[in-house]
Amino acid sequence: MAYKDLRAFIKTLEKAGELIRVKEEVDPVLEVTEITDRVSKKRGPALLFENVKNSQHSILINAFGSEKRMNLSLEVDDLNDLGKRIINLVDRNVPQNFMDKLKSLPMLKELNQILPKFVKTGPCKEVIVKGDDIDIEKFPILQCWPMDGGKFITMPNVFTKDPETGARNCGMYRMHVYDAKTTGMHWHLHHHGADHFRKAKKMGLEKIDVAVVLGSDPAVTYSATAPVPDGVDEMLLAGFIRKSSVELVKCETVDLEVPANSEIVIEGYVNTDEFRTEGPFGDHTGYYSLADSYPVFHITCITHRKDAIYPATIVGKPPMEDCYMGVATGKIFLPLLKKQVPEIVDMALPLEGVFHNMMFISINKKYPQHAKKIMNFVWGTGQMMFTKMIVVVDDDVDVHNTSEVLWRMGNNVDWQRDTVITEGPLDALDHSSPFAHWGSKIGIDATKKWETEGHMRQWPPDIVMDNDIKELVDKKWKKYGIELD
Repeated sequence: MAYKDLRAFIKTLEKAGELIRVKEEVDPVLEVTEITDRVSKKRGPALLFENVKNSQHSILINAFGSEKRMNLSLEVDDLNDLGKRIINLVDRNVPQNFMDKLKSLPMLKELNQILPKFVKTGPCKEVIVKGDDIDIEKFPILQCWPMDGGKFITMPNVFTKDPETGARNCGMYRMHVYDAKTTGMHWHLHHHGADHFRKAKKMGLEKIDVAVVLGSDPAVTYSATAPVPDGVDEMLLAGFIRKSSVELVKCETVDLEVPANSEIVIEGYVNTDEFRTEGPFGDHTGYYSLADSYPVFHITCITHRKDAIYPATIVGKPPMEDCYMGVATGKIFLPLLKKQVPEIVDMALPLEGVFHNMMFISINKKYPQHAKKIMNFVWGTGQMMFTKMIVVVDDDVDVHNTSEVLWRMGNNVDWQRDTVITEGPLDALDHSSPFAHWGSKIGIDATKKWETEGHMRQWPPDIVMDNDIKELVDKKWKKYGIELD
């Protein structure tokens, strides 16, 4: 059953032993980060800080910070199940005749159950603040790291509409707090929010409406991070995940709708001709992303629950909470990737690669240079275009075992023959390239090489013990008196 709101998710975490309530006073400036970073590195629980300095609101953090909590957040036993559900929906044909229409009724009913639903009001409207009373700084906004440019809202669901089509978008973009009524809007060049901003400017519009949600149910929060295609409503994805419609309520001062169950909603606008220095910010790469010029968000209204819980996250050297959200995305969207390229067997985004730096792919190799075809497919597909290193291995390799992939790479690769270096778009956070937003990438073919690929020498077999000997040792193991952890 879908979570009613963030609080229902907190109850589930607590019941599962996955949350600790911290009653000692903590400072949102640096202290919360240091505590959470230590917990993240030890793969510890979610934290609810109930006594925050200079604020009446609690902070929830690290709620998605393990595979178990990701399963709990999306209400599945296995994240792969969501991918299977997506493929099941995609595979159903469009009705062609009367019998097909009858067969499609269950699908149409399912779609009707997950489409966003509009309601008149909701818990997010318990307190409505406008005008001179607006003060975003009353919430316990974090300064995460010592060299950050200030305090940052780190887990916002940012809603905009395409000014041409009216299509809704919800993304997660950090927000540098400048003062009580203004923040930065960190719209990277490649983000859909940035695309809406550019379209508005091109159309001659002076501003674009924005609504920021803090603390909806976990399916909504996750969907804001998911790599859905442009024009696909993240609230539809959230409804699909939770198997129930996301209830939306109209904002007070902007022409947007937001989840009615939200803890906090910040309404406002971004001028199309106004920019300000944003950052630096300690980012998920493990380095500070440098200060740069970004649009400015002006707050026109804040609505929230009376005892609103402030959700936050921190990013930095992995493992961190965001790593597990990335793992979930890989598992959920892998079936769609395999649907497009059936020879792909599995894919992994190792934590050390912080999403876009490394990708391991195993394939059912069918012809010479097959691995290089896969590399080019990845670099030409959506947000995977940012991938700096792709390692392709055979189908018998466990891509989730980084040690095994590196072993294959060390043994199977001739660097002159088996590497591809190309140029293309890079993530805006990449600091290593000589130019912003683009640079070089490498593809490594770590598959076994064939004669048709120019490898005329014999390829040696892997060292593998006979099965009958392995079974014999299994049966006799206790008799050997050897104990292993």
